[in-house]
Amino acid sequence: MPRKICIIDGHPDPDPNHLIHALSDAYEAGAREEGHAVSRINVGEMDLQFLTSQAEFDAPPPEPVLSEREKIADADHVFIAFPLWLGGMPARLKAFFEQSARAGFFLKPGESDHAWPEKMMKGKSARIVVTMGMPDLIYRFGMDAGALKALERGVLGLSGFGPMHHTIIGSVGALTSSKIESWLTFMKEIGGEAA
Repeated sequence: MPRKICIIDGHPDPDPNHLIHALSDAYEAGAREEGHAVSRINVGEMDLQFLTSQAEFDAPPPEPVLSEREKIADADHVFIAFPLWLGGMPARLKAFFEQSARAGFFLKPGESDHAWPEKMMKGKSARIVVTMGMPDLIYRFGMDAGALKALERGVLGLSGFGPMHHTIIGSVGALTSSKIESWLTFMKEIGGEAA
């Protein structure tokens, strides 16, 4: 059954010669081939400011975030891809999520200070892809996959996404062309499955 998919390409550099862009492109190609409707957010092409106060967080975000986040609201499934930088997601992607979350977009405040916020993303699934220079096993077990868990348990989990799946691609600097092709093929397959 066709689904509505939002791809969030979280690489902060819009230069097309990055693995994250190629993985996002492959996922999109697979999704479109199977008849899924696809929208895309390219974080590296956006002018994003950092939040500095609670008052900002309580107010709606400026454009282009206000319009771009509607792609997330409209989607059944969200694909998020980013490179690991200094153990976390790039600051520009974090800024996008912070700006998107404004004015109760992910979590609507409860009726009182003691009420749990309403999860605004219930019914949406997600796939996260993280690339990194270190071996994936070191990230998974030596670093406890911190940035990935923060995104899954924080932004996505708290706001109601589920189920969630992830793919960790390590040692990207050592990937051979055949291994890159293998990853692109895998992305195309899971894009077709909207998984």
